[in-house]
Amino acid sequence: MGAAGQTWTTLDKLRRTHRNMFQRLEPDLYGIGSAPQFAIGQRALLIRTPHGNVLWDCISLLDDATIDIITALGGLQAIAISHPHFYTTMLEWARVFNVPVHLHAANRAWVMRTDPAIRFWEGETHDLLPGLRLTRLGGHFAGSTVLTWDAGADGRGALLSGDMPQVVADRRYVSFMRSYPNLIPLPATEVARIAGVLAGLRFDRIYAGFWDAHVREDAQVAVQRSAARYVAWSQGDAGA
Repeated sequence: MGAAGQTWTTLDKLRRTHRNMFQRLEPDLYGIGSAPQFAIGQRALLIRTPHGNVLWDCISLLDDATIDIITALGGLQAIAISHPHFYTTMLEWARVFNVPVHLHAANRAWVMRTDPAIRFWEGETHDLLPGLRLTRLGGHFAGSTVLTWDAGADGRGALLSGDMPQVVADRRYVSFMRSYPNLIPLPATEVARIAGVLAGLRFDRIYAGFWDAHVREDAQVAVQRSAARYVAWSQGDAGA
């Protein structure tokens, strides 16, 4: 998005100008992103588990090389997406790999193309596969979701997010926003609620929706530290 607002393209056009890159982030976790940078530079994550592989979030470009690489890594068992900004070509991915796409029902209105592959889940948590759980946070979107991966970070647990929470430049902190393009913050009460939900999850590492947007260790501490600072500033405590 630029000064003129959003512009649109097609998957066929994107295939002519872009390619996908893969990066191994840790054992059984791969980042997938497009080059040159497309849209806001987001990337997806591929998690490998003994029970099948999961694609977390979705990027727009799906080409033959990407299909070949993911197939060689074991294919997909499911796709799960954090929030509507990552919906993009989710149905093309679902059809190629013949898997369901798991979305929170609170974001149903943002789905522009209906398909039997879409599985809406309700409530606060949803067990995707053994060791992989979806949790609704809300905030950025009503159905904004995170994924906890028990085996991540050498068994200490990893949190996979999209934009909620978002890892900032100082990797000791995260932030919480209603709208990033418009710089609209969330109220302190909502941030405190989200921090409370995250406090109940087990993780020591965070992978947000962009390359290098990672908190490598003590991520639970970073989340609670960040939420406390946010709430204090919102309430006028400039010393926080």
